[in-house]
Amino acid sequence: MRFDLTDLRLFVNAVEAGSLTAGAERTHLSLASASQRVLGMEDTLGTSLLVRRKSGVQPTEAGSTLLAHARRVLDQVEQLRSELGVYGQGLQGRVRLLCNTSAMAQHLPRALAGFLAAHPRVSVDLQERPSEEIVEALRSGLADLGIVSDAVASTGLHAIAWARDDLVLLVPPGDPLAGRRSIALADAAQRDFVGLAAGTPLQEHVAAHARRLGRRLAYRIQVSSFDAVCAMVEQGIGVAVVPRAVLPARRRAQGAQALALTDAWARRQLLVCSRADAPLPRNARLLRDALTRQAAPPAT
Repeated sequence: MRFDLTDLRLFVNAVEAGSLTAGAERTHLSLASASQRVLGMEDTLGTSLLVRRKSGVQPTEAGSTLLAHARRVLDQVEQLRSELGVYGQGLQGRVRLLCNTSAMAQHLPRALAGFLAAHPRVSVDLQERPSEEIVEALRSGLADLGIVSDAVASTGLHAIAWARDDLVLLVPPGDPLAGRRSIALADAAQRDFVGLAAGTPLQEHVAAHARRLGRRLAYRIQVSSFDAVCAMVEQGIGVAVVPRAVLPARRRAQGAQALALTDAWARRQLLVCSRADAPLPRNARLLRDALTRQAAPPAT
């Protein structure tokens, strides 16, 4: 069996992208060359590795086995390159980081800026995903690190408490609810809401809990950022569920009031997670350590 690193990287890229064409582009190969390499791998093994459909490709059972081993090999090569790079011209490499909406909006920018400034030859592939998807991606080896809410099960992952991330209900100035300090979502579910764009992980999270209450939240407007959400609430358009952490950055002169949500799912801690059954590449370890040096004490 003679697979080279390009074969393995192509196969992983094709599966992760769900397309041989996209996998070839990520591996900097022509589609014809990529197709020949996959066919050569299949001929060598005597079995199919990919199921090819109009919608893309998926690994066969044999392909899934190859995928797991290919990821381990490539991770080891990345770790070797990173550690040897210390003795050369500095580190180089890429860290695959997934995070939820709140981390993306508030907690990560400053932390990442410091890390990237300290390691100019390391790049970070950062994507926003729902916490549930992040833990599955980590378990499958599709990411090096993930930042998730502790509301999701992190079984099989190494998890470090990082930042408090409670959700609150933001109400307009002078609102009848403004005199309260706390509220359950059920007690506000009949109100008009301001939210993030449909499909945003936090938006889906809140909507799912509303459905468990038998409610469907009515959105007057949906916008693209927390700053826009807060601005709309301040103008009296509706109420909104937002992370408390996004509020200190805003001016308080407008008078919007944040009420603590008493629902258990709204009391959250962000966790920095990685696989517990596989060593992290050096660059991912450096990023994890940089993040966790800033870790807040666990929520009480």
